[in-house]
Amino acid sequence: MNHWHHHRLVVETDGSFRCHNITAELQRFVDRCGIARGLLVAAGQHTTTALVVNESEPRLLADIERFFLELAPADRPWMHNDLHLRPGIPPDEPRNAHSHLIALMLGNHLSLPVTAGRLGLGTYQAVLLVELDGPRQREVLLQLSGVQPTERAG
Repeated sequence: MNHWHHHRLVVETDGSFRCHNITAELQRFVDRCGIARGLLVAAGQHTTTALVVNESEPRLLADIERFFLELAPADRPWMHNDLHLRPGIPPDEPRNAHSHLIALMLGNHLSLPVTAGRLGLGTYQAVLLVELDGPRQREVLLQLSGVQPTERAG
């Protein structure tokens, strides 16, 4: 029998562009649910964050930040940043067009297999929540479906 589990993972981010390794939190969710084989779907709940699988090595993370900020620099004259032309926005609205554009390139959801109770990640792979407009409190919606260790898939 397939079991379904849901959870909202809350992440306090720091920095305006920062990769947060959330692999351990995802694995703890799988462990708590007791799923042996299944599928974990993670969906970011914000338009200025992204979810990716990559290596969580500090120098690579710095390269990722540099690469994307060179593709979409914050100081370009993006139309989304013309706050005076956008009706109904709050007074503390940030100029964050570059964050939206980078998020569009990276994506905001992942599907990960669960095998023998473990996330199906390779040796150097980690799940990264990429903050593009922080620091902020962010949420990732998790949905896990699968079978318990004593059950047979069918």
